[in-house]
Amino acid sequence: MDELELLKKDWQKKKEHLPRLSYDEIHKMTWRKSSSIVKWILIISILEFTLPHLVYLIPSSKEVLSVYKDNSMSPYFLAMSICSYAVAVYFIFQFYKRYKEISVLDNSKNLMRKIIKTRITVKNYVIFSLTMVLVMVVVIVIGIYLNNDFLMSMDIGDKTKDISPEKLKFTLMAAVGIVGVFLTVAMGAIYFLLYGLLLRKLKTNYTELRRLEV
Repeated sequence: MDELELLKKDWQKKKEHLPRLSYDEIHKMTWRKSSSIVKWILIISILEFTLPHLVYLIPSSKEVLSVYKDNSMSPYFLAMSICSYAVAVYFIFQFYKRYKEISVLDNSKNLMRKIIKTRITVKNYVIFSLTMVLVMVVVIVIGIYLNNDFLMSMDIGDKTKDISPEKLKFTLMAAVGIVGVFLTVAMGAIYFLLYGLLLRKLKTNYTELRRLEV
């Protein structure tokens, strides 16, 4: 008898002494893990919404932010900010609802349905966040093209005397576009690492629940 067969027989003997979990025990474990994952999704979304606003506490940021207040594009930035905040708060509330729903011990079918709802909500939130970044970049680029006072408000005229206004405008538009693309890609990578990892864990739990129903 070769070594592989000996190992198989040894494992079969050990398997008989391993603890066997019942249907209810596996279900409770999956439910607790799912509840914890959704809780982390809620926490991360709140931190993501809150932390960027700490920049307002930095004194040097006031001068930079004033550029967006003192030009003709400010109404558009204000409207987009209000829309972005409103939708972000809506998604945070949805994550809270998903957490409260999934925190209640339920049967496997209902738990699977709640997991699917949570995954859809997270995916929609990620799509919205990345879309808003791109829309903001497009609005800024269009604003630079259509408004000369946008350049004047940035107080860069003396620094670029040797550059024609048109060349300066298109250079700035290209720079904003490139930075916007890199920012979107970077945010997408972060979302993939954070939310993607949590969603994969939820998918694993969903697969485990489906096995229980077979």
